Amino acid sequence: MLNWLAVRQVFPTSSEWVAAGATALLLIFSFPNFELFFLAWIALGPLLFVVALKPQPLRALILGWAAGTVFFYTTCYWLTYSMIHYGGVPTVVAYLLLLPAAIVVGIFPGLAIMLVAMAIKRWGQWAVLLAPVFWIAFEWVRLGITGQLWNALGYSQAFHSMLIQPANWGGVYAVSFLIVVVNSAVVLLLTKPGTWRAAAAVTLIVCAFGLSVLSAWFVNVRRQPSDPAPGMCVVAVQPNVPMTLVKSPEELKQLLERHLSLSLEGLKQCHADADGRLVIWPESPMNFTYAASQSFQQMVRQFSTENRVYLLFNSLEPAPNGGSYNSALLINGDAPITQYDKIRLMPFGEYVPLPQWLPGASLITGLVGEFTPGTQYTLMPVGNYQAGVFICIESAYPWITREMTSRNADLLINISNDGYLGPTAVMRQHLANAVFRAVENGRPLLRVTNTGLTARIYPFGAVTDLTNPFQADVRVWEYLPVKADTIYTRYGDWFVQLCTAISALLLIAIVLGNRRSFRKLR
Repeated sequence: MLNWLAVRQVFPTSSEWVAAGATALLLIFSFPNFELFFLAWIALGPLLFVVALKPQPLRALILGWAAGTVFFYTTCYWLTYSMIHYGGVPTVVAYLLLLPAAIVVGIFPGLAIMLVAMAIKRWGQWAVLLAPVFWIAFEWVRLGITGQLWNALGYSQAFHSMLIQPANWGGVYAVSFLIVVVNSAVVLLLTKPGTWRAAAAVTLIVCAFGLSVLSAWFVNVRRQPSDPAPGMCVVAVQPNVPMTLVKSPEELKQLLERHLSLSLEGLKQCHADADGRLVIWPESPMNFTYAASQSFQQMVRQFSTENRVYLLFNSLEPAPNGGSYNSALLINGDAPITQYDKIRLMPFGEYVPLPQWLPGASLITGLVGEFTPGTQYTLMPVGNYQAGVFICIESAYPWITREMTSRNADLLINISNDGYLGPTAVMRQHLANAVFRAVENGRPLLRVTNTGLTARIYPFGAVTDLTNPFQADVRVWEYLPVKADTIYTRYGDWFVQLCTAISALLLIAIVLGNRRSFRKLR
Protein backbone atom coordinates (compact mmCIF):
# COMPACT_ATOMS: atom_id res chain seq x y z
CA MET A 1 0.00 0.00 0.00
CA LEU A 2 1.31 3.42 -0.92
CA ASN A 3 2.68 5.31 2.06
CA TRP A 4 1.10 8.72 1.54
CA LEU A 5 2.94 10.18 4.51
CA ALA A 6 6.27 9.31 2.90
CA VAL A 7 5.11 10.81 -0.39
CA ARG A 8 4.09 14.04 1.31
CA GLN A 9 7.48 14.27 3.01
CA VAL A 10 9.26 14.04 -0.36
CA PHE A 11 6.82 16.15 -2.38
CA PRO A 12 7.60 19.90 -2.25
CA THR A 13 5.45 22.28 -0.27
CA SER A 14 3.59 25.16 -1.86
CA SER A 15 6.24 27.66 -0.69
CA GLU A 16 8.97 25.52 -2.23
CA TRP A 17 7.08 25.38 -5.52
CA VAL A 18 6.88 29.17 -5.43
CA ALA A 19 10.65 29.35 -4.90
CA ALA A 20 11.30 27.02 -7.85
CA GLY A 21 8.92 29.07 -9.98
CA ALA A 22 10.69 32.28 -8.97
CA THR A 23 14.05 30.79 -10.00
CA ALA A 24 12.64 29.70 -13.37
CA LEU A 25 11.15 33.15 -14.02
CA LEU A 26 14.32 35.00 -13.03
CA LEU A 27 16.36 32.77 -15.33
CA ILE A 28 13.93 33.31 -18.20
CA PHE A 29 14.11 37.09 -17.79
CA SER A 30 17.93 36.90 -17.74
CA PHE A 31 18.09 35.60 -21.33
CA PRO A 32 17.05 36.97 -24.72
CA ASN A 33 14.66 38.37 -25.59
CA PHE A 34 14.28 39.96 -22.12
CA GLU A 35 18.04 40.19 -21.42
CA LEU A 36 17.78 41.44 -17.84
CA PHE A 37 21.24 39.94 -17.40
CA PHE A 38 21.72 41.08 -13.80
CA LEU A 39 18.88 38.81 -12.65
CA ALA A 40 21.02 35.75 -13.35
CA TRP A 41 23.25 36.69 -10.40
CA ILE A 42 20.33 36.10 -8.00
CA ALA A 43 18.12 33.78 -10.06
CA LEU A 44 19.14 30.56 -8.32
CA GLY A 45 18.76 32.20 -4.91
CA PRO A 46 15.11 31.27 -4.19
CA LEU A 47 15.65 27.61 -5.10
CA LEU A 48 18.96 27.28 -3.25
CA PHE A 49 17.44 29.02 -0.21
CA VAL A 50 14.61 26.51 0.30
CA VAL A 51 17.01 23.62 -0.37
CA ALA A 52 19.45 24.98 2.23
CA LEU A 53 16.65 25.21 4.81
CA LYS A 54 15.35 21.68 4.15
CA PRO A 55 18.02 19.66 2.33
CA GLN A 56 15.93 16.70 1.18
CA PRO A 57 17.69 15.32 -1.94
CA LEU A 58 14.65 13.88 -3.75
CA ARG A 59 12.66 17.03 -3.10
CA ALA A 60 15.57 19.13 -4.37
CA LEU A 61 15.70 16.98 -7.52
CA ILE A 62 12.00 17.54 -8.17
CA LEU A 63 12.26 21.29 -7.62
CA GLY A 64 15.41 21.71 -9.72
CA TRP A 65 14.03 19.50 -12.49
CA ALA A 66 10.78 21.47 -12.59
CA ALA A 67 12.59 24.83 -12.65
CA GLY A 68 14.96 23.61 -15.38
CA THR A 69 12.12 22.23 -17.49
CA VAL A 70 10.13 25.47 -17.30
CA PHE A 71 13.24 27.50 -18.11
CA PHE A 72 14.27 25.49 -21.18
CA TYR A 73 10.70 25.11 -22.43
CA THR A 74 10.09 28.86 -22.25
CA THR A 75 13.41 30.10 -23.61
CA CYS A 76 13.49 27.53 -26.44
CA TYR A 77 9.88 28.00 -27.55
CA TRP A 78 11.24 28.97 -30.98
CA LEU A 79 11.81 25.30 -31.78
CA THR A 80 8.09 25.12 -32.54
CA TYR A 81 8.23 27.87 -35.19
CA SER A 82 9.38 25.73 -38.12
CA MET A 83 7.03 22.90 -37.14
CA ILE A 84 4.06 25.28 -37.21
CA HIS A 85 4.96 27.48 -40.19
CA TYR A 86 6.74 25.00 -42.46
CA GLY A 87 5.74 21.57 -41.22
CA GLY A 88 2.01 22.22 -40.97
CA VAL A 89 1.93 20.95 -37.38
CA PRO A 90 -0.97 22.43 -35.35
CA THR A 91 0.23 24.95 -32.77
CA VAL A 92 -0.99 22.96 -29.77
CA VAL A 93 0.65 19.78 -31.06
CA ALA A 94 3.95 21.59 -31.74
CA TYR A 95 4.13 22.90 -28.19
CA LEU A 96 3.26 19.47 -26.82
CA LEU A 97 6.08 17.96 -28.88
CA LEU A 98 8.52 20.41 -27.32
CA LEU A 99 7.73 19.26 -23.78
CA PRO A 100 9.63 15.92 -23.77
CA ALA A 101 12.84 17.63 -24.92
CA ALA A 102 12.51 20.27 -22.19
CA ILE A 103 11.94 17.58 -19.58
CA VAL A 104 15.06 15.68 -20.66
CA VAL A 105 17.29 18.77 -20.66
CA GLY A 106 15.70 20.05 -17.43
CA ILE A 107 16.92 17.07 -15.42
CA PHE A 108 20.51 18.33 -15.40
CA PRO A 109 19.83 21.43 -13.25
CA GLY A 110 17.74 19.11 -11.08
CA LEU A 111 20.65 16.74 -10.55
CA ALA A 112 22.95 19.64 -9.68
CA ILE A 113 20.50 20.94 -7.08
CA MET A 114 20.08 17.40 -5.69
CA LEU A 115 23.83 17.16 -5.11
CA VAL A 116 23.73 20.52 -3.33
CA ALA A 117 21.03 19.15 -1.03
CA MET A 118 23.05 15.99 -0.36
CA ALA A 119 26.13 18.06 0.50
CA ILE A 120 24.20 20.36 2.83
CA LYS A 121 22.55 17.41 4.54
CA ARG A 122 25.96 15.85 5.09
CA TRP A 123 28.11 18.87 5.98
CA GLY A 124 25.74 21.71 6.89
CA GLN A 125 24.61 24.93 5.22
CA TRP A 126 28.14 26.05 4.38
CA ALA A 127 28.05 23.35 1.73
CA VAL A 128 25.75 25.53 -0.36
CA LEU A 129 29.02 27.08 -1.56
CA LEU A 130 29.63 23.86 -3.49
CA ALA A 131 26.73 24.74 -5.81
CA PRO A 132 28.99 26.37 -8.48
CA VAL A 133 31.07 23.20 -8.76
CA PHE A 134 28.02 20.95 -9.16
CA TRP A 135 26.20 23.33 -11.50
CA ILE A 136 28.85 23.65 -14.19
CA ALA A 137 29.71 19.96 -13.93
CA PHE A 138 26.17 19.17 -15.02
CA GLU A 139 26.26 21.83 -17.75
CA TRP A 140 29.25 19.95 -19.16
CA VAL A 141 27.56 16.56 -18.67
CA ARG A 142 24.46 17.93 -20.44
CA LEU A 143 26.56 18.77 -23.48
CA GLY A 144 28.16 15.32 -23.44
CA ILE A 145 24.89 13.39 -23.13
CA THR A 146 22.41 15.47 -25.13
CA GLY A 147 24.81 17.28 -27.46
CA GLN A 148 23.32 20.62 -26.34
CA LEU A 149 24.73 23.44 -24.21
CA TRP A 150 22.13 25.95 -25.35
CA ASN A 151 21.39 28.68 -22.78
CA ALA A 152 24.05 27.63 -20.31
CA LEU A 153 23.88 30.13 -17.46
CA GLY A 154 26.95 32.07 -18.59
CA TYR A 155 25.36 32.95 -21.93
CA SER A 156 23.03 35.36 -20.12
CA GLN A 157 25.98 37.78 -19.80
CA ALA A 158 27.08 37.60 -23.45
CA PHE A 159 26.38 41.23 -24.33
CA HIS A 160 28.28 42.70 -21.36
CA SER A 161 31.91 42.16 -22.27
CA MET A 162 33.43 43.08 -18.89
CA LEU A 163 31.54 40.21 -17.25
CA ILE A 164 32.51 37.47 -19.69
CA GLN A 165 36.30 37.74 -19.80
CA PRO A 166 36.76 34.65 -17.56
CA ALA A 167 35.73 32.69 -20.67
CA ASN A 168 39.27 33.22 -22.00
CA TRP A 169 40.55 30.77 -19.35
CA GLY A 170 37.52 28.62 -18.51
CA GLY A 171 35.05 28.97 -21.36
CA VAL A 172 31.40 29.77 -20.84
CA TYR A 173 31.51 27.43 -17.83
CA ALA A 174 33.76 29.87 -15.94
CA VAL A 175 31.15 32.61 -16.27
CA SER A 176 28.40 30.21 -15.15
CA PHE A 177 30.59 29.28 -12.18
CA LEU A 178 31.02 32.88 -11.02
CA ILE A 179 27.30 33.58 -11.38
CA VAL A 180 26.48 30.61 -9.12
CA VAL A 181 29.19 31.70 -6.66
CA VAL A 182 27.31 34.97 -6.15
CA ASN A 183 23.97 33.16 -5.89
CA SER A 184 25.27 30.72 -3.28
CA ALA A 185 27.04 33.45 -1.30
CA VAL A 186 23.80 35.43 -1.01
CA VAL A 187 21.94 32.29 0.11
CA LEU A 188 24.59 31.52 2.74
CA LEU A 189 24.10 34.98 4.19
CA LEU A 190 20.30 34.82 4.19
CA THR A 191 19.85 31.36 5.70
CA LYS A 192 21.37 32.36 9.04
CA PRO A 193 22.79 35.91 9.15
CA GLY A 194 25.98 36.26 11.16
CA THR A 195 29.35 37.98 11.14
CA TRP A 196 31.32 35.09 9.69
CA ARG A 197 28.72 34.32 7.07
CA ALA A 198 28.44 37.97 6.07
CA ALA A 199 32.22 38.25 5.76
CA ALA A 200 32.41 35.07 3.68
CA ALA A 201 29.53 36.11 1.44
CA VAL A 202 30.89 39.58 0.77
CA THR A 203 34.37 38.20 0.11
CA LEU A 204 33.06 35.67 -2.40
CA ILE A 205 30.95 38.25 -4.21
CA VAL A 206 33.86 40.70 -4.44
CA CYS A 207 36.17 37.93 -5.66
CA ALA A 208 33.68 36.80 -8.33
CA PHE A 209 33.41 40.25 -9.88
CA GLY A 210 37.09 40.98 -9.26
CA LEU A 211 38.07 37.88 -11.20
CA SER A 212 36.15 39.21 -14.20
CA VAL A 213 38.11 42.47 -14.06
CA LEU A 214 41.42 40.65 -13.67
CA SER A 215 40.57 38.39 -16.59
CA ALA A 216 39.89 41.45 -18.75
CA TRP A 217 43.25 42.95 -17.76
CA PHE A 218 45.03 39.66 -18.46
CA VAL A 219 43.57 39.50 -21.97
CA ASN A 220 44.43 43.14 -22.66
CA VAL A 221 48.11 42.81 -21.76
CA ARG A 222 48.47 39.64 -23.86
CA ARG A 223 46.74 41.03 -26.92
CA GLN A 224 49.15 41.35 -29.80
CA PRO A 225 49.41 44.82 -31.37
CA SER A 226 47.60 45.45 -34.63
CA ASP A 227 49.50 45.43 -37.87
CA PRO A 228 50.07 49.10 -38.80
CA ALA A 229 49.49 48.27 -42.46
CA PRO A 230 45.99 48.68 -43.95
CA GLY A 231 43.64 45.84 -43.03
CA MET A 232 41.72 43.47 -45.24
CA CYS A 233 38.33 44.69 -46.46
CA VAL A 234 35.49 42.29 -45.62
CA VAL A 235 32.04 42.61 -47.22
CA ALA A 236 29.31 40.77 -45.29
CA VAL A 237 26.14 40.15 -47.30
CA GLN A 238 22.79 39.60 -45.59
CA PRO A 239 20.51 38.70 -48.55
CA ASN A 240 17.32 37.84 -46.62
CA VAL A 241 16.53 34.79 -48.76
CA PRO A 242 12.95 33.55 -48.12
CA MET A 243 12.59 30.24 -46.30
CA THR A 244 10.53 28.55 -49.02
CA LEU A 245 12.19 25.24 -49.86
CA VAL A 246 11.10 25.22 -53.51
CA LYS A 247 11.99 28.23 -55.66
CA SER A 248 11.29 28.81 -59.31
CA PRO A 249 14.17 29.45 -61.74
CA GLU A 250 13.14 33.09 -61.91
CA GLU A 251 13.20 33.42 -58.11
CA LEU A 252 16.64 31.81 -57.96
CA LYS A 253 17.92 34.20 -60.60
CA GLN A 254 16.61 37.22 -58.70
CA LEU A 255 18.11 36.01 -55.43
CA LEU A 256 21.49 35.45 -57.04
CA GLU A 257 21.37 38.93 -58.53
CA ARG A 258 20.61 40.24 -55.03
CA HIS A 259 23.73 38.54 -53.69
CA LEU A 260 25.83 40.05 -56.46
CA SER A 261 24.39 43.57 -56.22
CA LEU A 262 24.83 43.71 -52.44
CA SER A 263 28.38 42.44 -52.85
CA LEU A 264 29.23 45.14 -55.41
CA GLU A 265 27.59 47.77 -53.21
CA GLY A 266 29.87 46.75 -50.36
CA LEU A 267 33.01 46.56 -52.49
CA LYS A 268 32.55 50.19 -53.48
CA GLN A 269 33.14 51.08 -49.81
CA CYS A 270 36.49 49.25 -49.59
CA HIS A 271 39.60 51.40 -49.34
CA ALA A 272 41.80 51.31 -52.43
CA ASP A 273 44.86 50.32 -50.35
CA ALA A 274 43.08 47.49 -48.47
CA ASP A 275 45.20 44.38 -47.83
CA GLY A 276 42.97 42.08 -49.86
CA ARG A 277 39.18 41.89 -50.19
CA LEU A 278 36.82 39.17 -48.98
CA VAL A 279 33.11 38.85 -49.78
CA ILE A 280 31.07 36.55 -47.52
CA TRP A 281 27.69 35.10 -48.43
CA PRO A 282 25.85 33.37 -45.57
CA GLU A 283 24.28 29.98 -45.18
CA SER A 284 20.85 30.14 -46.82
CA PRO A 285 18.16 27.92 -48.39
CA MET A 286 19.21 28.84 -51.94
CA ASN A 287 21.08 25.52 -52.13
CA PHE A 288 24.06 26.63 -54.19
CA THR A 289 25.61 23.48 -55.65
CA TYR A 290 29.03 24.41 -56.94
CA ALA A 291 30.10 20.91 -57.97
CA ALA A 292 26.89 20.21 -59.88
CA SER A 293 26.50 23.49 -61.80
CA GLN A 294 29.07 24.57 -64.38
CA SER A 295 27.22 27.84 -64.99
CA PHE A 296 27.41 28.69 -61.28
CA GLN A 297 31.10 27.76 -61.21
CA GLN A 298 31.78 30.09 -64.13
CA MET A 299 29.76 32.89 -62.61
CA VAL A 300 31.44 32.90 -59.15
CA ARG A 301 34.93 32.53 -60.59
CA GLN A 302 34.28 35.38 -63.01
CA PHE A 303 32.94 37.53 -60.16
CA SER A 304 36.03 36.76 -58.06
CA THR A 305 38.46 37.45 -60.92
CA GLU A 306 36.87 40.66 -62.22
CA ASN A 307 36.54 42.19 -58.75
CA ARG A 308 39.82 40.81 -57.38
CA VAL A 309 38.12 39.32 -54.33
CA TYR A 310 37.98 36.14 -52.34
CA LEU A 311 34.41 34.82 -52.27
CA LEU A 312 33.19 32.66 -49.38
CA PHE A 313 29.77 31.02 -49.68
CA ASN A 314 27.64 28.07 -48.56
CA SER A 315 27.14 25.13 -50.92
CA LEU A 316 25.59 21.68 -51.07
CA GLU A 317 28.50 19.43 -52.06
CA PRO A 318 28.73 15.72 -52.87
CA ALA A 319 29.91 13.31 -50.18
CA PRO A 320 30.95 9.63 -50.44
CA ASN A 321 28.30 6.95 -51.00
CA GLY A 322 25.87 9.39 -52.60
CA GLY A 323 25.66 11.66 -49.56
CA SER A 324 25.85 15.45 -49.29
CA TYR A 325 27.95 17.88 -47.28
CA ASN A 326 26.78 21.24 -45.94
CA SER A 327 29.92 23.08 -46.99
CA ALA A 328 31.65 26.43 -47.02
CA LEU A 329 33.67 27.10 -50.19
CA LEU A 330 36.31 29.76 -50.77
CA ILE A 331 36.87 30.93 -54.36
CA ASN A 332 39.90 32.93 -55.44
CA GLY A 333 39.74 33.44 -59.19
CA ASP A 334 41.08 30.38 -61.00
CA ALA A 335 43.00 29.12 -57.96
CA PRO A 336 41.96 25.78 -56.39
CA ILE A 337 38.93 26.08 -54.12
CA THR A 338 39.12 25.50 -50.36
CA GLN A 339 36.26 23.52 -48.84
CA TYR A 340 35.14 23.10 -45.22
CA ASP A 341 32.43 20.50 -44.57
CA LYS A 342 30.17 21.08 -41.58
CA ILE A 343 31.23 18.74 -38.79
CA ARG A 344 28.41 19.13 -36.27
CA LEU A 345 25.03 18.63 -37.94
CA MET A 346 21.67 19.69 -36.56
CA PRO A 347 19.53 16.77 -35.29
CA PHE A 348 16.21 16.45 -37.12
CA GLY A 349 17.34 19.24 -39.43
CA GLU A 350 20.35 17.79 -41.24
CA TYR A 351 20.23 14.21 -40.04
CA VAL A 352 17.97 11.87 -38.08
CA PRO A 353 19.60 10.57 -34.87
CA LEU A 354 17.69 7.28 -35.08
CA PRO A 355 18.66 3.84 -36.38
CA GLN A 356 17.28 3.17 -39.84
CA TRP A 357 15.56 -0.05 -38.69
CA LEU A 358 13.35 1.94 -36.32
CA PRO A 359 9.79 2.29 -37.72
CA GLY A 360 9.28 5.73 -39.28
CA ALA A 361 13.00 6.65 -39.34
CA SER A 362 13.21 6.47 -43.15
CA LEU A 363 10.14 8.67 -43.48
CA ILE A 364 11.64 11.34 -41.23
CA THR A 365 14.91 11.14 -43.18
CA GLY A 366 13.03 11.85 -46.38
CA LEU A 367 11.47 14.94 -44.86
CA VAL A 368 14.51 16.58 -43.28
CA GLY A 369 17.36 15.22 -45.38
CA GLU A 370 20.40 13.23 -44.40
CA PHE A 371 23.71 15.06 -44.59
CA THR A 372 27.15 13.57 -44.12
CA PRO A 373 29.22 15.16 -41.32
CA GLY A 374 32.64 16.50 -42.20
CA THR A 375 35.78 15.40 -40.40
CA GLN A 376 38.43 18.02 -41.20
CA TYR A 377 38.97 21.37 -39.48
CA THR A 378 39.96 23.02 -42.73
CA LEU A 379 41.21 26.61 -42.56
CA MET A 380 40.57 29.08 -45.38
CA PRO A 381 43.65 30.93 -46.73
CA VAL A 382 42.58 34.54 -47.36
CA GLY A 383 45.57 36.57 -48.49
CA ASN A 384 48.09 36.59 -45.64
CA TYR A 385 45.57 35.26 -43.13
CA GLN A 386 43.98 31.96 -42.14
CA ALA A 387 40.23 31.99 -41.47
CA GLY A 388 38.40 29.37 -39.42
CA VAL A 389 34.92 29.08 -40.94
CA PHE A 390 32.12 27.26 -39.13
CA ILE A 391 28.49 26.88 -40.10
CA CYS A 392 25.30 27.81 -38.21
CA ILE A 393 24.73 25.77 -35.04
CA GLU A 394 28.43 24.89 -34.83
CA SER A 395 28.78 28.14 -32.89
CA ALA A 396 27.21 26.30 -29.94
CA TYR A 397 30.09 23.79 -29.75
CA PRO A 398 33.18 25.37 -28.15
CA TRP A 399 35.65 22.72 -29.31
CA ILE A 400 35.14 23.50 -33.01
CA THR A 401 36.39 27.10 -32.86
CA ARG A 402 39.01 26.11 -30.30
CA GLU A 403 40.43 23.50 -32.67
CA MET A 404 40.50 25.99 -35.54
CA THR A 405 42.22 28.59 -33.39
CA SER A 406 44.79 26.09 -32.14
CA ARG A 407 45.60 25.43 -35.81
CA ASN A 408 46.52 29.13 -36.14
CA ALA A 409 43.30 30.67 -37.40
CA ASP A 410 43.74 34.46 -37.40
CA LEU A 411 40.04 35.10 -37.86
CA LEU A 412 36.82 33.22 -37.09
CA ILE A 413 33.83 33.39 -39.46
CA ASN A 414 30.36 32.05 -38.72
CA ILE A 415 27.98 31.78 -41.68
CA SER A 416 24.46 31.07 -40.50
CA ASN A 417 20.75 31.03 -41.25
CA ASP A 418 18.18 31.34 -38.46
CA GLY A 419 15.38 32.40 -40.80
CA TYR A 420 13.47 29.12 -40.54
CA LEU A 421 13.01 29.82 -36.81
CA GLY A 422 11.36 33.18 -37.43
CA PRO A 423 11.63 36.51 -35.61
CA THR A 424 12.16 34.84 -32.25
CA ALA A 425 14.63 34.88 -29.36
CA VAL A 426 16.82 32.33 -31.13
CA MET A 427 18.49 35.15 -33.07
CA ARG A 428 19.94 36.82 -29.98
CA GLN A 429 20.58 33.50 -28.24
CA HIS A 430 22.54 32.23 -31.24
CA LEU A 431 24.52 35.46 -31.36
CA ALA A 432 25.38 34.96 -27.68
CA ASN A 433 27.06 31.67 -28.54
CA ALA A 434 29.22 33.37 -31.17
CA VAL A 435 30.25 36.09 -28.70
CA PHE A 436 31.65 33.49 -26.33
CA ARG A 437 33.54 31.71 -29.09
CA ALA A 438 35.36 34.98 -29.84
CA VAL A 439 36.26 35.61 -26.19
CA GLU A 440 37.29 32.02 -25.50
CA ASN A 441 39.81 32.08 -28.33
CA GLY A 442 40.86 35.74 -28.39
CA ARG A 443 40.01 36.10 -32.06
CA PRO A 444 37.83 38.53 -34.04
CA LEU A 445 34.67 36.80 -35.19
CA LEU A 446 32.57 37.85 -38.17
CA ARG A 447 29.02 36.52 -38.09
CA VAL A 448 27.33 36.67 -41.50
CA THR A 449 23.71 35.54 -41.63
CA ASN A 450 20.91 35.21 -44.15
CA THR A 451 18.17 36.98 -42.17
CA GLY A 452 20.14 38.39 -39.21
CA LEU A 453 21.72 38.94 -36.91
CA THR A 454 24.89 39.79 -38.84
CA ALA A 455 27.56 41.38 -36.65
CA ARG A 456 31.22 42.02 -36.04
CA ILE A 457 32.49 40.63 -32.73
CA TYR A 458 35.79 41.73 -31.23
CA PRO A 459 38.12 39.35 -29.37
CA PHE A 460 36.94 40.75 -26.02
CA GLY A 461 33.28 40.21 -26.92
CA ALA A 462 32.02 43.64 -27.99
CA VAL A 463 29.35 43.38 -30.71
CA THR A 464 29.19 46.09 -33.37
CA ASP A 465 27.46 46.82 -36.71
CA LEU A 466 24.46 44.65 -35.87
CA THR A 467 21.96 44.33 -38.71
CA ASN A 468 18.19 44.42 -38.41
CA PRO A 469 16.46 41.05 -38.80
CA PHE A 470 14.70 40.03 -42.00
CA GLN A 471 16.07 42.88 -44.07
CA ALA A 472 18.50 42.67 -46.97
CA ASP A 473 21.65 44.52 -45.91
CA VAL A 474 25.42 44.70 -46.30
CA ARG A 475 28.23 45.47 -43.87
CA VAL A 476 31.81 46.49 -44.71
CA TRP A 477 34.54 45.86 -42.15
CA GLU A 478 38.27 46.38 -42.00
CA TYR A 479 39.93 43.31 -40.53
CA LEU A 480 43.18 43.73 -38.62
CA PRO A 481 45.01 40.71 -37.17
CA VAL A 482 44.44 41.44 -33.47
CA LYS A 483 45.05 38.33 -31.39
CA ALA A 484 44.95 37.44 -27.72
CA ASP A 485 46.22 33.92 -27.12
CA THR A 486 44.12 32.38 -24.37
CA ILE A 487 44.37 29.69 -21.75
CA TYR A 488 41.13 28.21 -23.05
CA THR A 489 42.52 27.74 -26.55
CA ARG A 490 45.57 26.00 -25.12
CA TYR A 491 43.95 23.79 -22.47
CA GLY A 492 40.27 23.66 -23.38
CA ASP A 493 37.70 22.55 -20.80
CA TRP A 494 40.23 21.94 -18.02
CA PHE A 495 38.26 24.02 -15.51
CA VAL A 496 34.89 22.33 -15.93
CA GLN A 497 36.58 18.93 -16.11
CA LEU A 498 38.25 19.67 -12.78
CA CYS A 499 34.89 20.67 -11.28
CA THR A 500 33.33 17.48 -12.65
CA ALA A 501 36.06 15.36 -11.04
CA ILE A 502 35.58 17.22 -7.73
CA SER A 503 31.83 16.64 -7.95
CA ALA A 504 32.37 12.91 -8.44
CA LEU A 505 34.73 12.75 -5.45
CA LEU A 506 32.30 14.70 -3.27
CA LEU A 507 29.47 12.39 -4.26
CA ILE A 508 31.57 9.38 -3.30
CA ALA A 509 32.43 11.01 0.03
CA ILE A 510 28.75 11.70 0.72
CA VAL A 511 27.68 8.15 -0.10
CA LEU A 512 30.44 6.58 1.97
CA GLY A 513 29.73 8.93 4.85
CA ASN A 514 26.05 8.06 4.78
CA ARG A 515 26.87 4.35 4.84
CA ARG A 516 29.05 4.76 7.92
CA SER A 517 26.31 6.74 9.64
CA PHE A 518 23.76 4.05 8.80
CA ARG A 519 26.02 1.32 10.23
CA LYS A 520 26.44 3.24 13.48
CA LEU A 521 22.66 3.52 13.84
CA ARG A 522 22.37 -0.23 13.44
